[in-house]
Amino acid sequence: MAWSKKLKDGWVAIRNEGGAELGLLPETPVIEKDGFAFKDLARTGELLPYEDWRLDPKTRAEDLSARLSREEIAGLMLYSSHQVVPARDGGMFGGLYGGEIFDPEKHDAAALTDELTQMLRSDHIRHVLQMRVENARTSARWSNNLQAVCELEPWGIPVNVSTDPRHGATAAGAEFRQRSRDVSKWPEGIGMAAAGDPELVREFAKVAAREYRALGITTALGPQIDLSTEPRWMRLEDTLGSDPERVIPMVRAYCDGMQTTEGTPDGWGRDSVITMVKHWPGGGTGEGGRDAHYAYGCFAVYPEGNFEQHMRPFTEGAFRLEGPTGKAGAVMPYYTVSWLEDKPHVGNSYSEYILKELLRGKYAYDGVVCTDWGITADPDPSMDAFGSRCYGVSELSEAERHLRIILNGADQFGGNNSMAPILEAWRIGEERYGADFMEERMRLSSVRLLTGIFRLGLFENPYLDPEESVRIVGNAEFKKAGLAAQARAMVMLKNNGVLPLRKGVKVWIPERTLPRRKTFVRVWEPERVLDPISGMDTSPWCVRVDNPEDADAALVMIESPLSDPYDPEDVKNGGNGYRPLTLQYRPYTAATARKPSIAGGDWREPFTDRSYRGKSNTCINESDLDLVLEARRRMGGKPVIVSLHMHNPTVMSELEPSADAILVDFSVNTPVLMDVVFGDRQATGRLPYNLPRDMESVERHGEDDINGPEPYVASNGDVYARDFHA
Repeated sequence: MAWSKKLKDGWVAIRNEGGAELGLLPETPVIEKDGFAFKDLARTGELLPYEDWRLDPKTRAEDLSARLSREEIAGLMLYSSHQVVPARDGGMFGGLYGGEIFDPEKHDAAALTDELTQMLRSDHIRHVLQMRVENARTSARWSNNLQAVCELEPWGIPVNVSTDPRHGATAAGAEFRQRSRDVSKWPEGIGMAAAGDPELVREFAKVAAREYRALGITTALGPQIDLSTEPRWMRLEDTLGSDPERVIPMVRAYCDGMQTTEGTPDGWGRDSVITMVKHWPGGGTGEGGRDAHYAYGCFAVYPEGNFEQHMRPFTEGAFRLEGPTGKAGAVMPYYTVSWLEDKPHVGNSYSEYILKELLRGKYAYDGVVCTDWGITADPDPSMDAFGSRCYGVSELSEAERHLRIILNGADQFGGNNSMAPILEAWRIGEERYGADFMEERMRLSSVRLLTGIFRLGLFENPYLDPEESVRIVGNAEFKKAGLAAQARAMVMLKNNGVLPLRKGVKVWIPERTLPRRKTFVRVWEPERVLDPISGMDTSPWCVRVDNPEDADAALVMIESPLSDPYDPEDVKNGGNGYRPLTLQYRPYTAATARKPSIAGGDWREPFTDRSYRGKSNTCINESDLDLVLEARRRMGGKPVIVSLHMHNPTVMSELEPSADAILVDFSVNTPVLMDVVFGDRQATGRLPYNLPRDMESVERHGEDDINGPEPYVASNGDVYARDFHA
């Protein structure tokens, strides 16, 4: 016998000499063949091809697919809604534990909710999205609990856990991305563009993959490789920039770094994390900068004719990797309706042209295609709702929407927890196209999905040692690399000789006030007063004082302008509801905006012109500019330093003349910022895009134009264009 076993915490580790290492529950039988141990997941007493770790992933996937029932295939095609660990309340991401609300005195933080257990057992879900978790130990234990439930189900198919990006140093307002307490902290994607080094991207991807696998996460819902050509887009900060020539090498580095396990024949293995690149065919061209999470932002437009440029990060980057895995393991289309001449105006996953003809046909992508989250449900009657994304197909039933997407070549439905609509789609498809056609089509998707799970080594050992996870996640080496990258991504935009400050000086750091506003999910958030350095000891750098007159310098920490492009009150008053997204702090009237809009048309609107010409908007955080101007007034001739967290390119004319120094960051931990201000680190990044001269230049700029709007010229003559640094 060339294998041995050892009891772990609730599972058994088997070491095959010269072969795969296995992890299994004590009750799972083992088959010995040719001197090696194999899991008898099917409990047949014989070694089935899918259980044989010596075979290649696709061969194993094809064997297992042929054994699955319709229900089991439908379950594979589901990707769960967002899971919070633990689910502490009954809100949007809540859940029950034995029928009860989570109680830390009674319930284990790593336990599975009743709802998730139901998904695994009854709906056969094997792809789960983890949104937030308490810590690394809890994540590892929760992952083990997931895998244990599924190992005892027929065929023993393990779970592929995914996450949205979680390594940003600051919390994100767009999407359900959260800062994780344990993982190392890095710049956002646009910060990587500011650093301008594909090898830094590769380093990050390798670190993130190590931490993800230690958390039990095996698929990254990213990188976000949309070209960020529209400066007002709320998801711009997650992109890798607007220039395809620069983005493509970073895409390759990111995907190769995450997916590659060194020393394996095909690059896949226990260290790999599948990258799900998004959003095909590029989601960064929403008309007026609006985002397609919402019906009022569903249209992607191409006034400069650059549709094909926006596909290049996929076709020349993610689909042509230099590493052994060859291509990104999965692709996610965006919600948008790509407004193209002579093409049906439907969401990208519903578009035969976008998915079937281009992605699967012309570009021959044969990996997994997963829809963005929540696109098949019936739409909300309100234009201002969060959940209305079946664009252009609202007249179809939910099952018919699933069928249309399947026929276009997609394999999986993001955020869908029930297999019933997929089974009904299968039935309808049989009536229309025949049983043999639908059988072949559905099993093709199951093979693609299973191949990914086999590639990751999860069938051999899905279990984690929680203590080892704690040692890996956020270790000192990874944290040090992330902090160094944050400084590399910061841009010194202006410095009139005042930086670095001398340590020990007295510094005024004012609080910020954010008024009541609508959140990402379109619910009201009350006014908040924010201390930019809440709870931080400033003594390693300076003495913080409450009175600016007592200070030697002011450090004003603000955000780029935040605004909302839709107002239901305007509709009540006879308007169309649309107003300009603004990148300036003071009120903006869109006197030169496009009229009429390029795109329009929704069953909830009795018009097609979404133009906002002549309408006004004021950014939510206008008071950030007031802080800068107040600091200038009260500090007199003493230095005023502005630290600007830049979600989007900002019109700098309102604040630049009042600042002695301006530092721009794209997600930075406050200690790193203080290190830069006081000279312990250097901000070496360059602007990843043009900062617009004014809002009129933004309005003139086409949403798909990779070159950016006309740049601002600073009071000292510097031109704030891409690649600039002071």
